[in-house]
Amino acid sequence: MPIPSDPLQWRVGLVGYGEVGRILAEDLRARGIARVGTFDPKLDGDAAAPLREHAHAHGVTLAATHAELAAGADFIVSAVTASQAVPVAEACAPAIRAGTWFLDFNSASPGARRRAAQLVDGAGGRYVEGAVMTSIPPYRIRVPLLLGGPHAEALAPLAGALGFDAKVASAKLGVASATKMCRSVMIKGLEAMVIESFTAARAYGVEDAVLASLAETFPGIDWEKQGSYFFQRVIQHGRRRAEEVREVAQTVREAGLEPWSATGTAERQAWMADLADAGVFGDKDAPCGDWRVEADRILARLGTADTRRDG
Repeated sequence: MPIPSDPLQWRVGLVGYGEVGRILAEDLRARGIARVGTFDPKLDGDAAAPLREHAHAHGVTLAATHAELAAGADFIVSAVTASQAVPVAEACAPAIRAGTWFLDFNSASPGARRRAAQLVDGAGGRYVEGAVMTSIPPYRIRVPLLLGGPHAEALAPLAGALGFDAKVASAKLGVASATKMCRSVMIKGLEAMVIESFTAARAYGVEDAVLASLAETFPGIDWEKQGSYFFQRVIQHGRRRAEEVREVAQTVREAGLEPWSATGTAERQAWMADLADAGVFGDKDAPCGDWRVEADRILARLGTADTRRDG
């Protein structure tokens, strides 16, 4: 069966039904896409019930395997953790029909993108890298998206018809990815630095002085609000962020630099994820929204809360 020329008639397959997959499913269905399916190993796990209920509520069909999803899709969006970008392409490729679009939404290094593209294009599909340039929830499907690769120019207007805010970065694979990953050195690094700086400042009782100094140096940033937002996002998504920053580190290595900053950022993000999984922050899916409360929880866990402001 040929790929329909009208994107609104496409059968869309979402690999990954986490936060991103669910947002895309909701927005694609609202756009009028009748056939949206998904595959995610977590749909059969202990926490599967809420995900399956969400899929049922939004008319999203569940596939049993990557291959089943790929075989029935005209347009595949891979939205998984960074380390799974190439394995997903490998799992989908044997079942992809000729001409199927494959949009890689993952935060993977340029090298990983090229490996995934070889798998998909080698099977007759059309691989396009997609670099998501900011946090998805505020924008949803309209999040700024850079496309890359030899098929990017052809996909851009079709993706626009589906609701994506996509523009072409380059016909060369890896350019869009490098743009995002180099940006992430800063953005994810800033998250890690804020958590480290603010928590240590809280331990010494100098947080107000630190924030006042930051506000004087960077007057355009509300550090109180920004700090709470960074804590919240890392508590909720530290595990995924840590994987992404490991890919960021690989991107830096591919450029010939030792990724000292990115490596440290990945460790801090993973450390926060460990604390969240241990229940330090309560319900990690509903953080309190106050960085000071979260910092105190960290200090209590470390056994240093009672020594704050000593001396």
